Amino acid sequence: MQSHFSALAYAPELSATALEEASAVLARHGAVDGEWRPVSAEGFQAAELTVVAPADADAASVVPEQWLVSAREALAEAGLSIDVAVVPYALRQAERKFLIMDVDSTLIQQEVIELIAAHAGKEAEVAAVTEAAMRGELDFAASLHQRVAQLAGLPETVFDEVRQAVRLSVGAQRLVDAFHGAGHRVAVVSGGFNQILGPLAEELGLDFWLANDLEVQDGLLTGRVAGDVVDRATKASRLREWAQASGVPLEAAIAVGDGANDLDMLATAGLGVAFNAKPAVQAAADAAINVPNLDAVAVLAGVPLA
Repeated sequence: MQSHFSALAYAPELSATALEEASAVLARHGAVDGEWRPVSAEGFQAAELTVVAPADADAASVVPEQWLVSAREALAEAGLSIDVAVVPYALRQAERKFLIMDVDSTLIQQEVIELIAAHAGKEAEVAAVTEAAMRGELDFAASLHQRVAQLAGLPETVFDEVRQAVRLSVGAQRLVDAFHGAGHRVAVVSGGFNQILGPLAEELGLDFWLANDLEVQDGLLTGRVAGDVVDRATKASRLREWAQASGVPLEAAIAVGDGANDLDMLATAGLGVAFNAKPAVQAAADAAINVPNLDAVAVLAGVPLA
């Protein structure tokens, strides 16, 4: 049976030559329908092409996964100077969709724990551990406890100062508004902290959110996390739970993240998107965005930007 996919190309600038080369690569892996069509986007250029997988790509599967993988690998091997993602057409056309994102270095531009650690003079030490954890070199829960211990003794007023320093990623508000405007649900799940995420989530009007809690006693941070750590397994389980509560099948869910802690979530969603991510995450994701603009997620998901 034949299956339709949307090939999305996006970059700060798209040349006709690059698009022609992408078409040639895809044509060798299946029938290409029509010409590249411009897609509205802010801050970068995008184009879409409908791709029809060969009828014999995978006779036993509605979605020929192996064909998808081989097409993506071929595009990568071509060394194109643009990012190209091959997205299941059914996801792009789904009536209801569910978007779930990581927070630090995804929804926002910074790592919150590093912002807090700066107030304790421990930013460099904490940043080094964060980087290793995001590359998957350290167990996330153990690394979080190690980093949080550096915050012991800080006054809880640090939360107000850090909230003022947090900056949304480019396109974050537009992305949330676009999904909500189209009747979809939006969630975030973070290895960061509720003390910072809670007010931000309410401001953005998110449908679901979850993060860790920093323990506070007598107005001071204890250097401990209260309750269970939000790790990669938790992120994936919350995706399943919230998507089901929203009446959205996992095939119509889009997950976005940048670190190893997001890998299970990206694998669980119908479309896992690596956002300016570590190499191991880009290799495992369905699509990789390497422009600092979350508008690209709406383009991939087929959700019109206002």
